[in-house]
Amino acid sequence: MSDLIERITINPNQCGGKPCIRGLRIRVIDILDLLVAGLSHAEILEEYPDLEPEDIKAALLYARGRLDHPIVAA
Repeated sequence: MSDLIERITINPNQCGGKPCIRGLRIRVIDILDLLVAGLSHAEILEEYPDLEPEDIKAALLYARGRLDHPIVAA
């Protein structure tokens, strides 16, 4: 799975520093929005020909990691 997460890049000079796919100007949030809108993986890949199937998995893995963090109660 670590090889998937390496597909996510963050560059402060690109897309406002938002997480992107492999240095492309395709943000993780763009992929997530398309999934929420009901597009299939095949439709997303057709919409963004530079994407690879593993990029969609990487976007999901990245989002999961951002949500799965410990909560410390005071």
